[in-house]
Amino acid sequence: MTPASPNRLVVLTGADGRLGSKLAFRVAAAGGQQRLLVSGRGVAPRLPNGAPLPEAQVLTTPSDADTRALTRAFAGAYAVFLVPSPERPGRLGKHRAAIDAAVLAGVRHVVYVSSVGAGPDAIASAARDDWLTEEYLRGTDLTWTMLRTAMFHRTLAFAVHDESSGRHTALLRAPAGEGRVASVSHDDVADVATAVLLDENRRRHAGRTYLLTGPEALSFDEIAASLAAAAGRTIQYVPQTVEQARALFYRSTATEVEDWITQCQAIEAGVLEDVTSDVGHLAGREAQSLDVWLDDYPAEWAHLRLPSVR
Repeated sequence: MTPASPNRLVVLTGADGRLGSKLAFRVAAAGGQQRLLVSGRGVAPRLPNGAPLPEAQVLTTPSDADTRALTRAFAGAYAVFLVPSPERPGRLGKHRAAIDAAVLAGVRHVVYVSSVGAGPDAIASAARDDWLTEEYLRGTDLTWTMLRTAMFHRTLAFAVHDESSGRHTALLRAPAGEGRVASVSHDDVADVATAVLLDENRRRHAGRTYLLTGPEALSFDEIAASLAAAAGRTIQYVPQTVEQARALFYRSTATEVEDWITQCQAIEAGVLEDVTSDVGHLAGREAQSLDVWLDDYPAEWAHLRLPSVR
C-alpha cells in the first residue's frame, strides 16, 4: 500500500460510484486525507475503519457546471481525481468546469480517468469526449496524469441477456464482430489511481498517460465461455448489428446506448485489443484477468445464474 502524506488532501469526484468508492477505501487505508464528492446516484463508500468522514468532507457534486461551487469543494486540495460525467449533453461542460475550478482553487495535480483509444477521431463517442477533456487539461498549468482505461470486466457481464426460447441459455449480444478486448477490473484502476495520487514524487507521473488493461485480450466467444463456466449455464456470443443493439438496449438512455455501441465498434476495429504492463508497473501486481475477477466477485455477476428450482 502506498503511504500517504498527512499534509496532502485529495478530492475524489464520483466517490459513490464503483471506481470512486474503491479508491476512497484505498486512500483511507493508506491514511490519506480525502474529501469525497458524491453524485447521490450511488452508494457511499465503506471505509476500512468503519468510521464516516467528517460531514464537511463528503459533499454533493453540483448538478450543473458550477465552477464557483466546485472551486469551494476543491479548496485546500493538493490533487483531484476526476471521473467522467455519465451525462450527455453537457458532459464536456462539466469536465471543463471542474478543471477551471481546480485552477482557481490552487490544486496542483489532476488525475483524469480517460479511455483507451481517446483521440479526435476516436470510434467510441466517450473516447472523443475524453480526448477533448484531455486537451483542455493539457492547456492549463496544472500537473496532469491520464488514466486511459479499457472496458471494465463488469460491463461485459451485464451485456448478457436470457434467451426467451430457452431457459438454460443466455446470450452475450454485442456489435463487436470478431474483435478482442483486454478488459480491466475496477480494482486495477483503483490501485493505480492510489499509487499516482499518493506518490510523494509529483514529477514521477506528471504529463504521463497510462493505458490500463487486463492481462489478456479475449474474443467475445472466449468471454462468453468464461462467463458460462462461472455461472454454470450455457452462454453464447451472438454478434449484433447496430440496429439490433439499439433495439435490445431500448430501456437505457440514449447516451448509454451510444457509448456501448461505439465502444463495441472500437473493439471490432481492434482499438482495445492491446495488452499493456502499466497496471503491473504501478499497482505492483499482475492485472486481474476476467476469470480471476469472476472468482473474486461472484455477487457482481449473480444475475447470470439460473434461478433455483423449487
